[in-house]
Amino acid sequence: MAAINDLISQISDKELRERLQQEVDRMNKQKRFGLVFEEHLPECTPLYDIPIRKGSLVARKAGEVQDDYIVESIHNGTAICKNKITNEEKKFAVDELVSVAQFGEPIYPYLKPIDSVCNAPDSDLWHTLIEADNYHALQLLEYLYAGKVDCIYIDPPYNTGARDWKYNNDYVDSSDTYRHSKWLSMMQKRLKIAKKLLNPKDSVLIVTIDEKEYLHLGCLLEEMFPEANIQMISSVINPAGVTRVGGFSRTDEYIYFVMLGVSSPKPLALGKDWRGNIKGGYKDKLRWNGLQRSGTAVLRTDRPNMFYPIFVDSTGEKIVSVGMPISIETDRRSISAPEGTFAVWPIFPDGREGRWRLGRESLLELIPKHFVKLGKFKGKDTSISYLAKGEQAKVKNGDFPIVGYANDGSIIVDETEYEAKFVPGTQWWISSHDATQHGTKVLSALGLNGRFSFPKSPYAEHDAIRFFVVNKPNALIVDFFAGSGTTLHAVNLLNAEDGGHRRCIMVTNNEVSDDESKALTKQGYHPGDPEWEKLGIAHYVTWPRTVCSIEGHDINGNPLKGNYLGSDMPMADGFKANAVYFKLGFLDKTAVALGKQFSEMLPTLWLKAGAHGPCPKIENVPMTMAIFEDNRFAVLLDETAYPEFEAVLSMHPDIETIYIVTDSEAGYREMIKGFEDKITYQLYRDYLDNFRINIGR
Repeated sequence: MAAINDLISQISDKELRERLQQEVDRMNKQKRFGLVFEEHLPECTPLYDIPIRKGSLVARKAGEVQDDYIVESIHNGTAICKNKITNEEKKFAVDELVSVAQFGEPIYPYLKPIDSVCNAPDSDLWHTLIEADNYHALQLLEYLYAGKVDCIYIDPPYNTGARDWKYNNDYVDSSDTYRHSKWLSMMQKRLKIAKKLLNPKDSVLIVTIDEKEYLHLGCLLEEMFPEANIQMISSVINPAGVTRVGGFSRTDEYIYFVMLGVSSPKPLALGKDWRGNIKGGYKDKLRWNGLQRSGTAVLRTDRPNMFYPIFVDSTGEKIVSVGMPISIETDRRSISAPEGTFAVWPIFPDGREGRWRLGRESLLELIPKHFVKLGKFKGKDTSISYLAKGEQAKVKNGDFPIVGYANDGSIIVDETEYEAKFVPGTQWWISSHDATQHGTKVLSALGLNGRFSFPKSPYAEHDAIRFFVVNKPNALIVDFFAGSGTTLHAVNLLNAEDGGHRRCIMVTNNEVSDDESKALTKQGYHPGDPEWEKLGIAHYVTWPRTVCSIEGHDINGNPLKGNYLGSDMPMADGFKANAVYFKLGFLDKTAVALGKQFSEMLPTLWLKAGAHGPCPKIENVPMTMAIFEDNRFAVLLDETAYPEFEAVLSMHPDIETIYIVTDSEAGYREMIKGFEDKITYQLYRDYLDNFRINIGR
């Protein structure tokens, strides 16, 4: 490195010399072990809402967003610009340019309402779609829900080498030497914020991936979540297979489950597909264990205290008594059975002396509880079985109602209504997870065929998420690679099944496909133009799917046909849920007037307060306070009106969240003393300080 530093010092261009030195210094700080990849130049964000002015950092709409210019002057619609790196001067029409911000530069977001769908006017369950670069959306979500998210499910771009994902607003393909490290750099930035969203005590991150990046992703997750329990599942999503030239066709993908705190998959009643080829399978009946131990450590010599006689009456109908364990030196044949009985010992067919699973005292406790039974009468070879603790609990909980008792005293139960609950293995081959039959065809049924490649089956996501939120009816679920909107579809399906109130927040950009990008560019359109934006994924796929699935029709208004799998729920009924569509916009910091941006703040405050009721709207007019009873939150805009605010709130006990606008932290602490049963937040009088992201306040 010393030699490189010497060479750098010889560069005459001061700016270039300093930039190279900064990069070398950064490289020196990088780790030498573990997952090593280049943390590439910061991604840039186009800020279409921000006007072009002298001094603005801009890029050409039709160019690369990383090719940045500084606006030197503007005259008659023409901007004189200087390249940020080369200092080369160029002229552009202002309409050809867009303001940009690099990651790390402060930007000021707001949520612009685009559309909403309401199919449950009496419900305050509102899902959210945010159209945005997911990095900045995650930063805003961190402000809203840090440590409060129960489940994050993401299906990121798989980096297969096809032109299927963008980095720095350019497609990355198989010819890119650094495509793996670019992918990892992209993922790391987002996972760092995602980790802050998750509840560290009990939450799960679910990430799907294929063989191109599963090794790198696994290492990255292990490095970023060292405290988590991480497990990888193999899931067959294309039984027909996708051809790999020179290799095996791909039928499956991988799912990483990153479980934080006490999070773990919960046993569920699952269909036949899940039961696999396990000997005996998962049976929908009470399971009696054989009392004689099998497997390992099965001999008398392994546990002498578990070698004792069980005396059965001569008819083989009941246990009369249980003998004492005998020493290893004692010959069992020297033990006499009481009159009218015979002794049953744990003996293998080949004559070896085995042992029982339970000690004598434990067995004696179970017999009067009717949890021990005799098998078919075979004299001294009669089998004996018992109920383990888990099965006993099922009886006590009423899963298996007792309907009588057998001659040997053991319980007889009703097994007709019981479905076995279990946690499956790590190899999933489930017919409903077929991405073609239940992913592509679902979009086709909605009239969205051809608009999105390789959509997931909603049943695949439903199942993966359900293992972790089945006991959380109010879970908050986030997907920041929302794609076609499968996650919200899956969450609505789960809520419809069990009456849950789980809320889903989806984030997706509004990219167009590679082919559409070329065609639109040829026609003279650029990102930000209406003709371009209407074909983007958020407008063209994600939101239409959300509306159609909730209301139960296709994009032409025709009722959907058929029922959801495994239920009698007609698709045409839709879901009793509501959703709102926002676009993440950015405000010009030089144009924000103090105290005049309350209307722009409202959607963010509504989300932070739990998204109850329809998102409120209000004009930017002078006011001292705002009470949103239907949305369960209130805002004090003028702290001098606090006494009146306190009196008004006393008449609105349903208000759960209170925002107080003040720059005085001491004053804020004093004002919230009377609201100990509420959730309170301080807002600053300067709007920009409240929602500035990329850097902290």
